[in-house]
Amino acid sequence: MRLSVLAFIFGLLGLRGLPWLPNSSWLLLFVLMALLLLLSRLYLLGFALLGLSWACLSAQWALADQLATDLDGRTLWIEGIVVGLPEWPIVPGQAATVRFELQDAVSRRAELPKRMRLAWRTPPVQIKAGERWRLAVRLKRPDGSLNPHGFDYQAWLFAKRIGATGSVKTGQRLVTGQGLHHWREHIRERLQRYAPKQAQGVMAALVLGDSSGLSAQQWQTLQTTGTVHLMVISGQHISLIALIAYGAVVWLVRLGWWPSRIPWLPVACVLSMSAALAYGAFAGFAVPVQRACIMVMVALLWRWRFQRLSAWTAYLAALCLVLVYEPLVVLQAGFWLSFTAVGALVLAFSARLGPWRWWHIMGRTQWIAAIGLAPFLLALSLPVSMMGPVANIFAVPWLSLIALPLTLLGTLLLPWPALAAWVLSVAGWCLQSMFITLDWFAQGWPAWQGGGVSTVALLLALLGVLCFILPRPLLPLSAGLALCLPLINPSHQQLVDGEAQVWVLDVGQGQAVWVKTAHHSLLYDAGPLTSGFDSGERIVLPVLRGFYQTHLDQLLISHADTDHAGGAQAILDAVTVAQVVSGQPTEHPAHLSAQTCTEQQWHWDGVWFWRWQWRNAKDSNQQSCVLLIAAQGERLLLTGDLDAAGEAALLADWPWIKADWLIVGHHGSRTSSSRRFVQAISPRYAVISRGKHNSYGHPHPQVLANLEREQVRIYDTAVDKAVLVYLGHYKEPWTMAMQLRFWR
Repeated sequence: MRLSVLAFIFGLLGLRGLPWLPNSSWLLLFVLMALLLLLSRLYLLGFALLGLSWACLSAQWALADQLATDLDGRTLWIEGIVVGLPEWPIVPGQAATVRFELQDAVSRRAELPKRMRLAWRTPPVQIKAGERWRLAVRLKRPDGSLNPHGFDYQAWLFAKRIGATGSVKTGQRLVTGQGLHHWREHIRERLQRYAPKQAQGVMAALVLGDSSGLSAQQWQTLQTTGTVHLMVISGQHISLIALIAYGAVVWLVRLGWWPSRIPWLPVACVLSMSAALAYGAFAGFAVPVQRACIMVMVALLWRWRFQRLSAWTAYLAALCLVLVYEPLVVLQAGFWLSFTAVGALVLAFSARLGPWRWWHIMGRTQWIAAIGLAPFLLALSLPVSMMGPVANIFAVPWLSLIALPLTLLGTLLLPWPALAAWVLSVAGWCLQSMFITLDWFAQGWPAWQGGGVSTVALLLALLGVLCFILPRPLLPLSAGLALCLPLINPSHQQLVDGEAQVWVLDVGQGQAVWVKTAHHSLLYDAGPLTSGFDSGERIVLPVLRGFYQTHLDQLLISHADTDHAGGAQAILDAVTVAQVVSGQPTEHPAHLSAQTCTEQQWHWDGVWFWRWQWRNAKDSNQQSCVLLIAAQGERLLLTGDLDAAGEAALLADWPWIKADWLIVGHHGSRTSSSRRFVQAISPRYAVISRGKHNSYGHPHPQVLANLEREQVRIYDTAVDKAVLVYLGHYKEPWTMAMQLRFWR
């Protein structure tokens, strides 16, 4: 039976790797084949195919609920209810933008998805959970930036079954807040009123699962010390509340205060589950909370009635129920990390030889979880904390036994403000002390960010993890170290002299181009910084780390506009940069220490570079620093936001200039890429770096006409996503859009 359940689970997990979904006819055929296999007693194949069929059917429902293609980019009046807690990220120097989810939206003009994620810049009034609004929204199909080793925002939206995104133009409140979500909003407001200011964001995360109030510094500390799980309501928090309720009954029994005529075990299990569900209601029953409640329910049933079964049976039952309830959870990193950690602990504790004392259990729990999670963290392009086990030994009991109970007690006492304020102030001091200590841990040994991990290296590392977790006589530790070496120091493609790889990254309405030769690395522009989203930190750095780039020989910023230079500071803070050059060095903050873009020619590893700037430039766009790259005679030209007048000056200074590749100037604005310029350089390919549905109307039809007239093949990061050019190979590029996934 256990093998059949395992086969069914593998079928459900197979959804993640599918390039496309089978249609309804194929699904019906799969179900019939599964039934025939079961009747033929080929149970493993039958259950695996049945699990895959259910996962595909659920994914098809989610795809069918997405915004219709003909509505993409249109503005409609819609009505719906605000669900969840609206997010109000605080970004110094920028206008407030609230992000929230709208459910059961309706429109007179079109059929809409059940759930949407919207953003409203500087709304006239505060948006609150549970309210019903009438909004004018520019709707978009789910989409997002897509780069190597980066976060797949579209997969995240799909896993949450969000069928559309949009930006709100205007709106009016129709009905004030009500229901569960409004109740949670009310609790958040009272926490903000009575909790210490420095701990308000942390308390909202612990009590309500609302992490939007955590500062960037707090997130960095948690990530570096491997303690992010402390601020996300998941299995640990739900289990703690359930354990407290269960322990209260056990305590009464041991003191002899429990009525003998009432069996204590079922009462303890029911009370424990009720406490877990109540805490889940506080957190809004998000997917991680649902997953945690299911796991706690299975554990309590196992304790009550089925303890004769092994812990692995309970683990597989919880995993199976979670996947059946929401098959799309396989697209979320939290699913893999939580079940991997629990599985590693079950394996280690069930296979232990001899008794362990409590301090052994506490210490080994942390390092077992750290070792078990490391391969998956690297596979998901997440940092691995070297101080994680030590930091967690301190933080987990401090939070679980002191800070969290005090925070929850203060929340329950909110009807009595004076008492609640006193308890919350003590809880705030405890949380502040915890972060001070975690900061100290973070300074000692920063998190390790590995590069891209291949499937083979991941599988070998998982075998190596087993060598560390299983009892030592079964498998030697030396075997584990050998199997983990490809994960720690994987082999990667090495360029030869005379060739270069050029990544035109998908950074939305901005530009970032990374150039790699055999032994050198250059970044042209750093991406935009808008509405609190730093593409240098969120997009460019994960790409560099994924390719094991910890050093840049040159950071060349075309000019100081924020869509080109916004991410520069995050890059300078994270990697070593030998030289910073800018078309507008004095327009950057003083600590950027940029040099002036002067006309220069040099070569790295057989690849030639030319730099140029118009001496008579009158504005920031005309001051853009131009870069020309040549490898084996194949040339690529980057002009920043240079306009037609600047292009004419470039042709006058460099009458010999030709380019096989043109990174279209100013994101396709009609002020750049003039017909004369395109004819003069005669490109075969052009790449437009821009954001989808941008407010500037890029690319302009005239620019597209100029390129098409010269029979230039056009690539667009809004459609093709990140583009990889093999400079020196004279061949077609590779784009991230070629990486087929069923949700895209």
